[in-house]
Amino acid sequence: MEVLVLIPARGGSKGLPGKNIKPLEGTPLIAHSINHAKGSKYVTRIIVSTDDQEIANVAKQYGAEIPFMRPQELATDTAIAVDTYIYTLNKLKHDEAYEPDILIILQPTSPLRASEDIDNAIEIYKEKQADSVIGVVEYEHPLARAKKILEDGRMLPYLESEGQRLQNRQQMKKAFSPNGAVYVLNPKLVKETKTYYTSNTFPYIMSREKSVDIDTIDDFNLAIYYLKKRK
Repeated sequence: MEVLVLIPARGGSKGLPGKNIKPLEGTPLIAHSINHAKGSKYVTRIIVSTDDQEIANVAKQYGAEIPFMRPQELATDTAIAVDTYIYTLNKLKHDEAYEPDILIILQPTSPLRASEDIDNAIEIYKEKQADSVIGVVEYEHPLARAKKILEDGRMLPYLESEGQRLQNRQQMKKAFSPNGAVYVLNPKLVKETKTYYTSNTFPYIMSREKSVDIDTIDDFNLAIYYLKKRK
C-alpha cells in the first residue's frame, strides 16, 4: 500500500519570516515533520511541496523528495491548501503514473507530534474505513461560552442555540478544532470533491502540547519550552 506524506511549506511566511527552516532546538522546523514521517511504519514516500529553493535544499538534506517546485499561483497568501494537494497528486500521476492509496498531510508548523501519532491516525482510517481522519484538539473552554460582539457594541452568545439558558461547564458539550498536526485523506476524495470533510470523517484527538501550531515567535518559543520539558 502506497502511503504518501505531503508536507506543504511555502516560503512567504509573514507572521514569522523564514519559519519553515528556522532552527528549533538545533533542527530546522520542517525537518521535525520529515523525521516524524520517516519514523512511521506505514509511510512509503515523503514529498515536500514548496516554492522556495532554500526550503527545498533543507528538505532534501533531511531525506524528503522535491520532485517539482510548487507554482507561484499556489504559493500566495490567498491560495487554498487543497489546491496544492490536488496539483501534487495530478502532477505525480502525469509524470510518474504514481497514485498513492493514502495521502497524509503534515504541516511543518506542527513539530510536536510524533511518528506514533501518524500511525495511530492511519490505523483509525483503516479500522473505520474512513474518508478522512483529522488531528484535533479540544477547545480550552466550551464553545457555548463564546460570545460575539455586534457592530453596535452589544455582546451576544456566539451560538444562539446555546444562549437560551446558563449551564454548568460539566453540562456543556466539548468542542474540538483541527490542529494541523496530521491529516489522513482518501486521495480520490480530495481530487473529486476538493474537500476532506464528510459524514465519514473521524477525529484523532491530540493533547494541547502536541497541537502547538507555529505562526508567531510566541508559538515558536512555546514549542521550545515543550521540547525542553520533554528532555
